[in-house]
Amino acid sequence: MSVLRAGRQTWVFDPAPGLLGAGAVAGKREGEGPLAGDFDVIHKDPYVGQKSFEAAEQKLLEEACNLAVRHSGRGRDEIDLHFSGDLMNQITSSSFTARSLGIPYVGLFGACSTSVESLAMGALAVASGAARLALCSTSSHTNAAEKQFRYPNEYGSQKNGTTQITVTGAGAFVLGQPGADAVPVVTSATIGRVVDLNVTDAFNMGAAMAPAACDCLLAHLRERNIRPDHYDLILTGDLGWVGSTLLHDLLAAEGIFLPQNLHKDAGKMIFHPAEKNLAGGSGCGCMAVTAAGHIRREMARGSLRRVLLIATGALLSPLSVQQKQSIPGIAHAISWEVL
Repeated sequence: MSVLRAGRQTWVFDPAPGLLGAGAVAGKREGEGPLAGDFDVIHKDPYVGQKSFEAAEQKLLEEACNLAVRHSGRGRDEIDLHFSGDLMNQITSSSFTARSLGIPYVGLFGACSTSVESLAMGALAVASGAARLALCSTSSHTNAAEKQFRYPNEYGSQKNGTTQITVTGAGAFVLGQPGADAVPVVTSATIGRVVDLNVTDAFNMGAAMAPAACDCLLAHLRERNIRPDHYDLILTGDLGWVGSTLLHDLLAAEGIFLPQNLHKDAGKMIFHPAEKNLAGGSGCGCMAVTAAGHIRREMARGSLRRVLLIATGALLSPLSVQQKQSIPGIAHAISWEVL
């Protein structure tokens, strides 16, 4: 297997690493949404039987990882590398999960872009020969993340219309050498740049992340020398309702028209449109459970053959917000194809 560079930011994998197994574990609100039928497990208890929301998130991630490994038909002792990250301070959900799994571990932080970041790193490891099998995972929990970055949900503080709801869920993927059981395969990855347009509102993540999504998509199209309609679907995650509109405006300013039927956003898909869901979903788990559950199954069903996943992240911390820093954005992309 080999990795070919296409420009500065994009890797093309030949042959492409295959997705051998996946696991999607979601919470109660997500289990009431339109994608519920494609999740492997739905938990109605926000504590998932644990003593804290942080411990509950670790439990979700462990469950998703074990499901992905089991669905791959391999054993944990056959997995060479585990790439994972989350939103908690010092990515404790991922690190504590790695402690339980006992697989050689690389911790990542790309905020909500971590799902695709981990898949890009896993595909690179497999394609380069550094690993035969790689586990890629991430998670988030609404009550844990809101408590850390904004206000605990238990306070009942009022949220404005640009606020996104952190998804409670975890997604995991096992990548390996392609075979008949690999649907889809990872054909390329584009590593994004940090983009900062001086958004300072921690309740408007869509506006902070949309410029990075635009920058990453433009780089991917340019370096692969393709048009948006090369794909059946371009899925961002998670710009929500506000950021998705801004993305279209930014692309139009660059001369790129992205048809509405070609672009979807995980933050808009995961919940039913309703006032209580505000601007949609967000969090590491949003793209992770949407891709591991719904998108993977749509490709297996033959409804989609080429999908570009662009996961976006807001690189803020509680301290940077308190110090009135702006919120930089990052986005990474990977292409999934059914060969």
